[in-house]
Amino acid sequence: MARGFSKAVTSQQKQTDSLPSMNLLNTSFLEHFANLNDPRIERSKEHLLKDIRSIAILAIISGADGWVAIEAYGNAKYEWLKSFLELANGIPSHDTFSRVFSRIEPQQFQQCFLSWVNSIVKELELEVIAIDGKTMKQSYDRNHSKKRYI
Repeated sequence: MARGFSKAVTSQQKQTDSLPSMNLLNTSFLEHFANLNDPRIERSKEHLLKDIRSIAILAIISGADGWVAIEAYGNAKYEWLKSFLELANGIPSHDTFSRVFSRIEPQQFQQCFLSWVNSIVKELELEVIAIDGKTMKQSYDRNHSKKRYI
């Protein structure tokens, strides 16, 4: 997992006035995920869906590779996350992340995520946002015996 994520974001925001504020990004995030249905029954909700999905997305972008790593990220970044999330019952457990994401409709989540990313691209006037440096599955060029980088 990436260390110092909050420091990097803070120092990057201080360096340039062209980047939107954290509040704008947070508002944008909430707006784009507002239509994501919460699959849980009301009596079993100890954590807000917005908290669960926010931690998961930030953790994955920072290099987490599973539910345990996402929970560890949340615990490591608790104070920073608490500055813009409610976290009334603390950081959800890895089992909670797993249960919630196993019930979320994948296509609906994808639409919300892509809508959010596209809004950031438009706001920052970028052409591409690199999420990670890995090549996509089946990206090997068999004709030239080379890896194809996308």
